[in-house]
Amino acid sequence: MRSDLISHLAPAQTLRPASQADPSVPVNGIGVDLANYDSAVVLVDAGTISGSGASLTFEVQHSDDNSDWTAVPSDELDGAEPVVTSANDEQIHRIGYRGIKRYLRVAITAKAGTSPTLLVGATVVRGKPRRYPA
Repeated sequence: MRSDLISHLAPAQTLRPASQADPSVPVNGIGVDLANYDSAVVLVDAGTISGSGASLTFEVQHSDDNSDWTAVPSDELDGAEPVVTSANDEQIHRIGYRGIKRYLRVAITAKAGTSPTLLVGATVVRGKPRRYPA
């Protein structure tokens, strides 16, 4: 077994960094395959939010088939899914996943306020691989 950290982690983008502004457009991340990994953490990297009373609500979703998605129950998460406002922007929000589904993604499920805009990206970091690279 390798002892370096890079051999134990496999990050994958679910929400590519972009400016999220249009409240009428749903935003669903790309499904990340958790096969061959025993743990995962979601990182939501938020920039500065703008707009009067602006907020964006993030949800961790999972799937057996990378097609039919449901919200992860709170008892399968370590930490809370963020609602990013001016009080908690400009930081990385961490959410651990304890579920058993094969695929994981992040979605923006609600946008509120006047002209909400946020530069944001989300990454799923897979850990504890069942097989290590050579």
